[in-house]
Amino acid sequence: MGFYSERILPNLIACACGSKPILKHRRIMVPEAEGRVLEVGMGSGTNLPYYDGERVSEIVGVEPSEGMRIKARRAIDGQSIPVELIDAPGEALPVEDASIDTVLLTFTLCTIPDYEAALAEMRRVLKPGGKLVFVEHGLAADAGIARWQRRVEPAWKAIGGGCHLTRPMDKLIADGGFRIDRLEADYTPKTPKFSGFVYRGLAGVH
Repeated sequence: MGFYSERILPNLIACACGSKPILKHRRIMVPEAEGRVLEVGMGSGTNLPYYDGERVSEIVGVEPSEGMRIKARRAIDGQSIPVELIDAPGEALPVEDASIDTVLLTFTLCTIPDYEAALAEMRRVLKPGGKLVFVEHGLAADAGIARWQRRVEPAWKAIGGGCHLTRPMDKLIADGGFRIDRLEADYTPKTPKFSGFVYRGLAGVH
């Protein structure tokens, strides 16, 4: 990993993913997590204040970026919920089969190179009756915005650590073996439309 990836990019991502419009999505969805939680792509630990301590017994966070893990460790300090932070990618989760009650996925699936493998891993670690809680930006519903997303995406990926703008998140999650039980998808206010179409919901395993 280079200087940009581990020193500059984590600050840019933490700033963008901690903006007020994005935090609103987190405030709504993170409290849905319960039991033993696996947070895929913990980033800088932005979700930690929004967990419900009465419903969550433990958080296992996986994060492959050293720069992000440095930030996350600062956020973990003082947390009342036990948090284990692990250096691992979403495609190879170091977690036992059927040992997780909730997988939390927030603005992560857009960046994981092999999203199919990552979704298979999430399905593997979930207990029967477990759930996937997700907040992800992706392909817009409007054809005009989608065209702009496709034009912008190559440059966006280069500066955004591999972040894709055009992944249809509901379809990817459903094709990954999940049953979508709740879904909302719309543009985030005060956010550029090409990067602000957000899919928010809950899913279970077939």
